[in-house]
Amino acid sequence: MIKQIPNIITSLNLLCGCVAVMFVLSGDLVIASFFAFLGIFFDFFDGLAARLLNASTKVGLELDSLADMITSGVVPGFVMVQLISQASTGHYLNITEMFSGNNWNEGFNQYLPFIGLLIVVASAYRLAKFNVDTRQTTSFIGLPTPANTLLILSLPLILAFQQTDLVSNLILNKWVLIALTVLSSILLNAEIPLFALKFKTWDFKSNSIRYLFLLLSVAALFFFHFLAIPAIIIIYILLSLFWRA
Repeated sequence: MIKQIPNIITSLNLLCGCVAVMFVLSGDLVIASFFAFLGIFFDFFDGLAARLLNASTKVGLELDSLADMITSGVVPGFVMVQLISQASTGHYLNITEMFSGNNWNEGFNQYLPFIGLLIVVASAYRLAKFNVDTRQTTSFIGLPTPANTLLILSLPLILAFQQTDLVSNLILNKWVLIALTVLSSILLNAEIPLFALKFKTWDFKSNSIRYLFLLLSVAALFFFHFLAIPAIIIIYILLSLFWRA
């Protein structure tokens, strides 16, 4: 039973991702984001539990990727679809109404949101590469899918809790969202080495970059709340580049 604890935690990640998808489709992006964040929380601890309990298995590895595909692939892609739909048509996407005669007057804009699905495809490709890439045992090549998910899902939370005219005009600009979709899809699969937040020991010398990142992240979240999340992802990439320099 103890050996199954990591798989149970991974399954909770998968469950949270499925619930998040349901809320995205119903147009409640805030609740969807919180369930996805909870799934990412479980995703962090399933690997930790596997190492502590010496319970790493091939089944667990595959289950982890499948869970990540939902929570950190499908969810952010669908959220981006809804955001682009809101920005281009003024309402969230409804597939049933989309092909009804009443919506043909929206023209090209009603199909524009599907560009957000690039994130789903890019995430799937990134996860598939990760499973066979022996270079990514202690670090990452390309932006990890959970980090990309945090970036995308921060947008509806910023709109809901820290909205200003500037924020609304920026986040609900369809061209900004499309550019972010393309950029995040590229970063997911770019040949950029990024450090992993996996602590093999707790000493400062070998984990200085991780402690610095965590300190900066906590400070940014304390002062700027959800607005800090995009900045944290940028800091993560810049620190990784500096760490490798």
